Amino acid sequence: MASLLPSFETPRLTLRPRTMAELEDCLAMDRDPEVTRHLDGPWADPDAHRRFVADRITRTYPDGMGYWTVRTKTPEESFLGWVLLIPADTVGPEIEIGWRLVRAAWGRGYATEAAAPILAHARETLGVTAIADIDAGNAGSIRVAEKIGLRRLGPAGGSRYIRYSG
Repeated sequence: MASLLPSFETPRLTLRPRTMAELEDCLAMDRDPEVTRHLDGPWADPDAHRRFVADRITRTYPDGMGYWTVRTKTPEESFLGWVLLIPADTVGPEIEIGWRLVRAAWGRGYATEAAAPILAHARETLGVTAIADIDAGNAGSIRVAEKIGLRRLGPAGGSRYIRYSG
């Protein structure tokens, strides 16, 4: 449940529990085919896409887990995307960490800056190890995983994905 999530601040970012107020920002981000290129999902079906994102926002997750909206600390508080820490595929038992940012935010270190405190929260507060299954062609996310300290384990869920853990 979002209300049980802590908020985080980094030098450039605020991370707050995601709410339905961010639904349109999330949908707009996902409509960029480059943003979802390495991800399976209902991106081509507007109704299914809306239901999918709304479900992820309103779903109840274990205490301390869920989605955080990432915004800049600038006066306009620009929406950059989100970071998640949830049971893998929403059912577990493994705990997944992931991130998605608008394309305009890529290459600026925002994903690493946002994911690092969530991984620290997983390890230090919740006492869990997080996994990330990343498409082998997604060099940006692979770099983020390595920068936040996840270790490459090998293939996951098919030859297209690489599993990271930490």
